[in-house]
Parts: sequence; structure tokens; C-alpha cells
Amino acid sequence: MISEYRSGFVALIGRPNVGKSTLINQVVGQKVAITSPVAQTTRNRLRAILTMSDAQVVLVDTPGIHKPHHLLGERLVKSARSAIGEVDVVLLLLEANEFPGRGDTFIVNLLRQQDIPIIVALNKWDLVLDKERKSCEQAYRNLISESSWPIYLCSAVNGYGCGKLIKALISHMPIGPQLYPPELVCDQPERVLFSELIREQVLLHTREEVPHSVAVLIDRVEDMDMSKSSLGKDKGTAILATVLVERKSQKGILIGKQGSMLRKIGKGARLQIQTLIDGKVYLEIFVKVVPDWRSKPARLAELGYEEN
Repeated sequence: MISEYRSGFVALIGRPNVGKSTLINQVVGQKVAITSPVAQTTRNRLRAILTMSDAQVVLVDTPGIHKPHHLLGERLVKSARSAIGEVDVVLLLLEANEFPGRGDTFIVNLLRQQDIPIIVALNKWDLVLDKERKSCEQAYRNLISESSWPIYLCSAVNGYGCGKLIKALISHMPIGPQLYPPELVCDQPERVLFSELIREQVLLHTREEVPHSVAVLIDRVEDMDMSKSSLGKDKGTAILATVLVERKSQKGILIGKQGSMLRKIGKGARLQIQTLIDGKVYLEIFVKVVPDWRSKPARLAELGYEEN
């Protein structure tokens, strides 16, 4: 019989593209955070919930800490930094297949100023060559040598070391009840998840052509009878979305020749959304040019990137 149930919040902190979202999906056991090879994918402070027999761990995915170049970037970095003071433990994610850089040093110095338990995870350990593992691990131990933070080796892709990492996080959590219903795996409303899954497909298919000038608005979500559609005779969900870009050239890339790129993006997003809601989906996407939207406070507020 379990005598002491533990629950608490964990903030995942690190540079862009270190694998925070991938780790969350691996630990929770299903996709709740979008991932892509493009840096700075995460924009929302999503909370993923892992419920076990002895503990409930709430993982707070944060935007990568980087030097911002516009108002959106400033708000994302501010969101990540403010999360540090709102959790029970911080998980500092570092990229094991790269040696420490100035960005890592900046984050380590930032965390040293915090009075909170900190655990370090060297992610992407599966990508480190055997002959480089010893020197790589030592380089990161030197980086945090002035602190007594424990280091764990892991791979968010294949799950290596994730079990030990979760146990370490739980050990720093206070004794307390479940904070969320056990069946819940994410605290974001469906509309936010839908928009993120569409944005993920844009990042995956366009890469550097249309990097971070994209945002997605979900204009309408409604249940519909699909008995007369090609999707079958069951009920389904109709989603109307608008993808915002900053330039006409980006709109052309997103739509593609005779709409080929937009169809590819829509198909990928629809399949992901159907998996998420376990039902059939009709998805219609429009593309709209809104010049310099990332630097306009009113537009950022409309998209949910409020100033904290």
C-alpha cells in the first residue's frame, strides 16, 4: 500500500531544439506537444500530466531560451523564465551530442540564482559516439561544477534513461494529492492543440522557407453529420483554420503549385488531429497575410501570446 503520494510541477528549461517537447511525449506515452527539426517550435506553456500509482508529475513545456529578435520572441523567453519560479523542480535539458556553448552557460548562470531543486538531463545520448561519451559528459559536469545538481543521461526519442529521470523528479516533489483527474494528459483546450498540430505540419513541410513567421487561428470547431461525405457515415468534427504569415511570398510557398503544399499540410494535420480526438475530421485551412504580426501586441494577444 502506498503511504505517501507525491505530486508537483516540473519546468523543462533549455535552449531551443534540445528535445523538451519530444521528452514530454515520450514520458506521457502519447503526443501532447508538437515537435519539429526547427528550433523554437514551442510557443505555449503546455502542461502535460503523467499519473502513476504513487505520484502525479505535471510537466511544463516551455519555449527555448534564446536571444529574442521581435516582440513575440521577447514574450516567449519571458514565459520560459517566469515558469522557473512557479514549479517544484526544474529539469534542465542539455544537448548531449553537442558540447556546451554560450547559450548553455547563460541558462546555467540563470538557474544558479534560483532557490529551487534542479536536475540536469543530457538528452540525445543515443546520438553521442561511444568514443566521445566520456569527454562529452565531463564537459557538462565542468559546466555545472559549481552546483550540486545531479546529471542523468537520457534519450527522448527511444526512452533510454527516462524512467530513472522521472523517479528523480518525483523524489523532489512534495507529498500531496493528485492535482488533475487521472485520465487527463494535457491541460490545453482542444482548439490550442488543433492549432499546434497544424503549425507543426507547416514547420515539417516548409522548414526554413517559412520558419517562425507562421501562426494558426482556429476559427470554428463544430460537430457534423458526415453521412453525405466521403469520410464515411459516422459523425465527425469540422475544423476551420487560418494560417497567418507575414509576406505574400510565404503565402505562395504555403499554398504551393495548384494548392499542393496546403493539401499536404492539411492531410498531415488532419491525421494527427484524428488520432488526438479518436474520430473523423474535416479540416479546411486558409492562408492570410498579416505583415509583421509578431511585433503587434494586439495580434499577439488575439493569438494567445499574452504578456505575463
